[in-house]
Amino acid sequence: MFNKDKFIQECIDAIPDGQLAIREIVMRAVAESNSIMAALGEPVHAGITPLYRSKELTILNFAWAPHMSLMPHNHQMYALIGIYAGREDNIFWRRKGGLIEAAGARSLGVGDLATLGEDVIHSVLNPTGKMTCALHVYGGDFYAPDEPRSEWDPETLDEQRWEVERVKRLFKEAEDRFNAVDQQLTKSVK
Repeated sequence: MFNKDKFIQECIDAIPDGQLAIREIVMRAVAESNSIMAALGEPVHAGITPLYRSKELTILNFAWAPHMSLMPHNHQMYALIGIYAGREDNIFWRRKGGLIEAAGARSLGVGDLATLGEDVIHSVLNPTGKMTCALHVYGGDFYAPDEPRSEWDPETLDEQRWEVERVKRLFKEAEDRFNAVDQQLTKSVK
């Protein structure tokens, strides 16, 4: 059974052993996906919920709105992403001149784990009609990284400074859009 406090403490204790040690802890956790949902609760809203934050480690609970996409971005630290509900499609990007270009993709389902290095750029899509939930563990302070983070405009691929408040707004807007469409469909069925 997933225990949030135990999970956090195990990750903290593994900091000296590095990313691979923490990866094993996250893999064990998402192998019991149903117990994570039972412990953390069914998400009511899309968003990012901090579970732990320090200079060395950040643990977040992500809830992606149905059909939500997030622009290409980097983290400037390693990231471990463990899916415990729904599905997450990632496009990986690489720098080419002053822009970025697609370099690969990976779809993650329940129980899957993605390991991202410090320099990885990716964009994310929840392709399903329900919330996608994931534990994210970062090798640093997600909200105040040592190096400034970037995001790229999804149409022009122009680089700009990453801002957490803009990302929070995007989660809210995606949820609002989905709810509006869902309500419209419900009305049309009646």
